[in-house]
Formats: sequence, structure tokens, C-alpha cells
Amino acid sequence: MRYVRDMRGYGASPPDPQWPEGAFVAVQFVVNYEEGGENCILHGDAASEAFLSDVVGAAPWPGKRHWNMESMYEYGARAGFWRLHRMFTEARLPVTVFGVAAALARSPDQVAAMQDAGWEVASHGLKWIDYRDHDEAAERADLAEAVRLHAEVTGERPRGLYVGRTSAWSVRIAAARGGGGGGSRPRVGELPFWGPRGGGGLGLPGPSGGSQWGRSSS
Repeated sequence: MRYVRDMRGYGASPPDPQWPEGAFVAVQFVVNYEEGGENCILHGDAASEAFLSDVVGAAPWPGKRHWNMESMYEYGARAGFWRLHRMFTEARLPVTVFGVAAALARSPDQVAAMQDAGWEVASHGLKWIDYRDHDEAAERADLAEAVRLHAEVTGERPRGLYVGRTSAWSVRIAAARGGGGGGSRPRVGELPFWGPRGGGGLGLPGPSGGSQWGRSSS
């Protein structure tokens, strides 16, 4: 039986990606914007957030607000974002934002700053959700709502998607939703690729596992 995973990739002779001006490397600067999209009972969630924090051994607090956890995410919106915004705009570097739709909706000043700077705002899903055990139909509905809310907040449909904590079918859902591209597991290589995963769409390499489609700044 043929092994279903592609362990070959481009092999010993990868193609020339023909980066602009003969560059050897293409670097993409990404700012994740998740503040206000994390788990919180104020958002109708069952418990507080427990992921991506400085709280050692953090665990969800069912039915309770976690003030320390909330403050860390608030720092990102109130101070961290603006620090990065100053750095990138002063250096005149292009940026792609992976924006959680619920977070963007709660941060109109930050969204305006992103757009004024000419940054691409890609979708990072509806909320900061671990889809590992989610029903496929529910995940599909979340993505549709993420695209709708993103368009409402930014004025345009996202041209790219990054799903951080995926399920077994996130790639298929992302590719089916589409945006001019397809889906991928971005750790598989160093170059963008067209592949059978996610319906033969465009795969974008990245630093962590997830699903992506569409076009991104570089």
C-alpha cells in the first residue's frame, strides 16, 4: 500500500522560486492579533484562557474570570501592538496581520492603524479556539462567520487564512472555503507549493502547524 504522507517534497533539486530582484530568501513579517478573541466568560466561553501566556501551568478557570490572564492579552492590545506598529512603520516594512475576527471587532483603533499602514489583514479564525475535538460542521460554520465578521470589520473579505489549533479536517475546510488559494501544513518545506492536501491549493510555509490559504505580503 502506498504511504499517504508525502515525504519527498521537492527532493534533491528544489525549483528556483525567482524571488524579486534575485533575492535568495523571502521574509514575511507577521503580527498575530488575538487580544479580545481569547477564551473568557465575558465572550460566552465556559472558562478562562489557558494558552499562550506567561502563567506557568495555566489551566482554565471554569465559570470564572482570570484577571492575570486577561491582563496579558490586554497588554497586547494596549501596548504591545503599538510598539510593533511603531517599529514596522518606522522601518517601512510590509506586514501581514493574522487577525482573530472577534479580536479585530473589539479593537477598531488597532484595525484603523493596520489599514492606514497598508498592512494586509488576513484571517486567524473566529475566536482563539482549539478545534482538535470539534465537530466538522461546527468548525465550518465558525470559519464562515469569521470571514463574514472580518469583512464587516475591515471592509473586505480576507485573502488569507491561518488556523492555529487545527482539527483533522481543518485543511479541507479551509481549502473548500478558499480565497484564491488552498490549504497546507506549513512546516513541511521552505517554499510555497501546490499540493494535493486541501484540494491542491497553495501551501505557505510558516513556523508552526496550521492551515492557510490565499495570498500574503512578503
